[in-house]
Amino acid sequence: MRMIETLFRFLPQTHSGGMFYSLGCLLLLANPVLANAELSNVEKSEKQFQSNVKQFITKYCLDCHTGEEAEAGLSLEKYNTRSSILEQREAWGKIVKRIQIQSMPPKDSDPLPTDKEREDVLAWFDDALYGVDCSGEVNPGRVTIRRLNRNEYNNTIRDLVGIDFKPAKNFPSDDVGYGFDNIGDVLSLPPLLMEKYLDAAEQISEKAIFANTPDSYPWTKIPDKNFKKEGAVTLSKRSAGFHSRGTILGTINLKQAGKYEFRIVAGQTPAGKDPAKMEVKLDGKLLKTFDVKENRSVPKTFTFPKAISLPKGKHVLSISFLNDFYDPKGPPKKRDRNLYVFDVAYKGPLGQLPSDLPKSHNEIITCTPGGGRSVRYCAEKILRDFGTRAFRRPVSRDEIKPVVELVEATVKSGRTFEQGIQVGVQAILVSPHFLFRIEGIQNPGGSNDVQNVAQYEIATRLSYFLWSSMPDETLFSLAAQGRLTDPRTLQVQVKRMLKDPRSEAFVENFAGQWLNLRNLEDLTPNPRKFRGFSTQLKEDMRRETEEFFAHIMKEDRSVIEFINADYTFMNERLAKFYGNKEVKGEEFQKVKLDKTKRAGLITQASILTLTSNPGRTSPVKRGKWIMENILGTPPPAPPPNVPELEESASAKPNATLREQLALHRKIPGCAACHDQMDPLGLGFENFDAIGRWRDKEGRKKIDSSGQLPSGESFNGPIELIAILEQQKQGFSRSLTEKMLTYAIGRGVEFYDKCAIDEITAKFTAKGYRFSALVTEIVLSDPFLKTSKRSSK
Repeated sequence: MRMIETLFRFLPQTHSGGMFYSLGCLLLLANPVLANAELSNVEKSEKQFQSNVKQFITKYCLDCHTGEEAEAGLSLEKYNTRSSILEQREAWGKIVKRIQIQSMPPKDSDPLPTDKEREDVLAWFDDALYGVDCSGEVNPGRVTIRRLNRNEYNNTIRDLVGIDFKPAKNFPSDDVGYGFDNIGDVLSLPPLLMEKYLDAAEQISEKAIFANTPDSYPWTKIPDKNFKKEGAVTLSKRSAGFHSRGTILGTINLKQAGKYEFRIVAGQTPAGKDPAKMEVKLDGKLLKTFDVKENRSVPKTFTFPKAISLPKGKHVLSISFLNDFYDPKGPPKKRDRNLYVFDVAYKGPLGQLPSDLPKSHNEIITCTPGGGRSVRYCAEKILRDFGTRAFRRPVSRDEIKPVVELVEATVKSGRTFEQGIQVGVQAILVSPHFLFRIEGIQNPGGSNDVQNVAQYEIATRLSYFLWSSMPDETLFSLAAQGRLTDPRTLQVQVKRMLKDPRSEAFVENFAGQWLNLRNLEDLTPNPRKFRGFSTQLKEDMRRETEEFFAHIMKEDRSVIEFINADYTFMNERLAKFYGNKEVKGEEFQKVKLDKTKRAGLITQASILTLTSNPGRTSPVKRGKWIMENILGTPPPAPPPNVPELEESASAKPNATLREQLALHRKIPGCAACHDQMDPLGLGFENFDAIGRWRDKEGRKKIDSSGQLPSGESFNGPIELIAILEQQKQGFSRSLTEKMLTYAIGRGVEFYDKCAIDEITAKFTAKGYRFSALVTEIVLSDPFLKTSKRSSK
C-alpha cells in the first residue's frame, strides 16, 4: 500500500475525472476488500444508469438533442455509460440544473416526465456527479498561488506604506475567471505588468521615504499674503510689478535651523543701456544684487552661490528695484524700465531631515546609522520589519540578507542612507513574496494529503477576502499566537472586519462583480430616448446598490432581503428619478419602498439598466441575470447561428416585445432556454430601460404577467418576486458558491459539495444572516485547509 501512496503523490495533476478513475484502480488493486465494495457501488450506479437514466435521456431528450442539428449544439446520444457522463462532469452539471428547474424537457414536449421520473434521475446525477463521502476526509482543494490584482495592490500599498495614490491605475486589466478577478488560475504576470511593477515600486519608495538629498527638498513658495510693499509696487496673484523704485518684503517662518537656498523668478521691461538691477537682502543684510536682463515674457530663475545658514524663527527677505528709468523719446517698447518678480521660494534645511517628514517615512525609517549603529544594523532592522508586513509573514535574517547588502552597496556608492532604504523597499515590492500570495501549511513535513493552512496564511486569506488588502496588526498578532483556527476567534474577527471601513472593498469588489455593477460604467442608454439620463445619475444608481449591499452586510441582515427588501437608499437626485419628492440633499438615506412596485435588488435602477439594451428593455437579459444571480441556474450559451431578436421579429414588425419573444422561441434551439428566461424578464416590463416605472409602452399597456415552467403564475414584478423568494434555499446555495469562489480564489468543484452543503445549512439555520454566511465560509475546510493534490 505504501508503494501505491508514493505513486499517488507523484502522479501528474489534472482536472479530468480520468485521474480519479486511474488512482481508484491502483488503490483497489492494493486492497481487494475495498476493491470489491467499490466496484459493487460503481456496478450498481452503472446498472441504474442503463436501466433508468439512459432510458430517461432516450425518451425525453434525444428527439431534440441528436446529431449535428441538435438544439443548443448539445448532442446527447453518445453518452451511453456512466463513465462517459463523468468525463463531461461540468457540462452535465449544467444539464442537470436545466432538468431541475423543469426547463428541460420543454413544457410543450410530449410526453413529459413524471415527478417521480425526474426525482429519480436527479438523485442519480447528484450521486454520480457530486457523490462525495462527507463523513470522511474530504479534499479541500488547492489554490493556485495568486498574484495581487489591481485593487488588492492599491489597497495593500495604502496599508503597508501609508500612501494612497493608486499606483495600479495604469496596470493592464486583470483577467476574470468564474466571475471574479481574484482567481489564481487567470492572474498571470505578463512582461508589461512586470515593467509596471518596477516603475510603481520606484514611485512608491520615493513618495514614502524622504531621500535626504538637495533635490529631495521641495521649494516652498512664500505666500502672497506674506508680502508687504514699499514704494511704487503693484502686487497681484501673478507677480509684483516695480514701476519705479520700490521694495517688497516677504516674511518666512522657519521651523528648523539649518542651511537654506532661495530662488527668485524675475524679468524686466528694458529701457536705456542698463538692465534692471534687483537687490536682495535677508534680515536687512545684502545677499546679492542681480542684473535682470531677461524680458518679463521669458523670465529667469535667480539663485545664490551657496546655501545660507539661518536660525529657527521668522526672517524677512526683501527685494528692491534700484534703477528705474524712463525715456519718453525712446523706442515705444524701450521707454520705461521696470522690474517684475513672479516667484519667491526657499528650500531646506539642507543636509538634515525636515521636521514635517511624511508619516510614511517615520513609520518605515525606525533606525538611523550613528551612535554605534551601522548602516547594516539599521538596514536589517528596517527591512525585516517592512518585509514581514509586506510578505505577510515573519521574515528571517537570511531571507532579507541580500536586500540589506543592496542597501549597503547603495550607501557606499555615495547615496544617502534614505536612498539606500528606498532601493531596499523597491526590491521587496517587486519580490514574488509580495506580488503573490504564496501559501504555506502548518505541518510541511506531514504525510497527510490534507493539511491546515498556516496561521499567517489564514490571516492573509481573511484580510484579502473581506478587505482586499493585507492583514492588520490584530490579525498578525492572532496568527503569531496560533489562534486563527479557533472558531470563536474567527467568528469575532469576521464581525470586527465587516464593521471596519476597509470592508468597503468587499462591497466594491465582491458585490460589484457578483451583481455586475462594474459593467454599468461602460453603458450609455440612447440619449435621444432617455434625455434625463446622465453620468451623475448613473453613479447614483450604482451607489444605491452599493449602499443597499453595505447595509445588509454591516447591519447583519438576512440575505433574503437581497430579493424582497421593502427599502433602499436614495439621495435627492435619485429620488426624483424614482418619483419620490420627500428625499432632500446629496447624502444617501434609507427610504421605504412602494410595496406595489419595487422590492429588493431586481427593481433597482442599476440592475434594470444593466439588463437592458441601449434603446429598449431586454427581458432576455433580465431573465438571464435572475437565473444567474438569484436562482443559481445560469443558462447555456446560445447555439451558433441563432438570429438576434430584432432579426427574428422582422416578420412581425408591429408586434409587442412579448409577441416578438414568442416568435423568437419558435426558432429551433431557442425554446429550451427562453421558456425560462423570457417569463422572468417579462415580469419586470413595467420598468423601462433605465429603471423608471411605466404602465404603457407607447400606446400599448404593459403586460407583466406570466407563468414559469414549474407552473407558478404571476401578474407583475411584486408577485414574481414573491415566487423568487420561495426559492430562498436555491438562492442561498448560489450565493454561498459565489462568495466561496471569491473567498478562496478558485472555482468550486464537485468535491466542494460537502462544504457548500454544510455552509448553506448552517447559515440558513441562523436566520440567513450575512455574518453567518461569511463566518461559515471562513470556518469551512476549503478556507482553512489545503490539499497537496487537487483534482477535478
